[in-house]
Amino acid sequence: MLLKNLELFLLIVEKGGLSAAGRELGLSPASVSERLAQLEGFYGASLLNRTTRAINLTDEGRLLVEGARRLLAEANELHSSIRHGTHTLSGPIRLSAPEDLGRQYIEPILAAFMLEHPEISIDLNLSDGYADPVSQGIDFAVRYGELADSTLHARPIGENRRVLCASPHYLALNGTPRHPEDLARHECLVMRFGINISREWTFKRYGHAHRVLVQGRRVANDGALVRQWCLAGHGICLKSVWDVRADLEAGRLVELLADYDLGSTALNIIYPPTRVQPRRVRVLIERIVDELSLHDHSISGRPLGLT
Repeated sequence: MLLKNLELFLLIVEKGGLSAAGRELGLSPASVSERLAQLEGFYGASLLNRTTRAINLTDEGRLLVEGARRLLAEANELHSSIRHGTHTLSGPIRLSAPEDLGRQYIEPILAAFMLEHPEISIDLNLSDGYADPVSQGIDFAVRYGELADSTLHARPIGENRRVLCASPHYLALNGTPRHPEDLARHECLVMRFGINISREWTFKRYGHAHRVLVQGRRVANDGALVRQWCLAGHGICLKSVWDVRADLEAGRLVELLADYDLGSTALNIIYPPTRVQPRRVRVLIERIVDELSLHDHSISGRPLGLT
């Protein structure tokens, strides 16, 4: 019963409330409160501060969150090893990835992995926003950029060059920009990250930086949608080369201002250092690293697109 109550406690934290956790498990609010009280009685400490609007972890609750995750991971690993044998992978894996990268690269890897391991289940969260494995209760996240939280661990996969691109149809109608300042006369497709809209694009060449404030009627927080807008000829977009590589190779998009450096960031798998990763998670991480590393070599090995 202790393990079940720990699972419920983690779900309460993840969902942000007792009622939401109860709905997820099909439990009444009274049952959830009773089981939380049992857990607090077992540890002799209050785990949550509850108000009418929110719940907050106490110091003891924060300590229990990571401890409970480690304990449940180890218990599940032991259960799987005994029930299915040490060579069989089973159980759930929760991960997060950017929208475009997730659809084009991660999902095919997951599909093959699930075919090989029929007792694995996948919960994939596609989002271009920041993913916090600790607060969101996910096993790991595939993410671009530097670590926002120094307490997390990162497994490098490859580099991510950013490219400026547009469809041949858009360029035929509106002309091809030859200098970053030309973008002021073009329709640009802009990403939003949370409350921040990424309208300032930076181009570097010969040690000089050109910062351009772009304009456009289309703004979205979904990188896959920005790519679709670009393919449809609605404007110029600034994207990860991972996301548009196939489009550039097929001629559906054309790379612009390729003699400028638009910046690059690392592509990482991030995960909490204190969490014990079940073998199924470790095996999947290795598969993703191996598969994406092959793509990284092909991306960085030759130029893409035309100017």
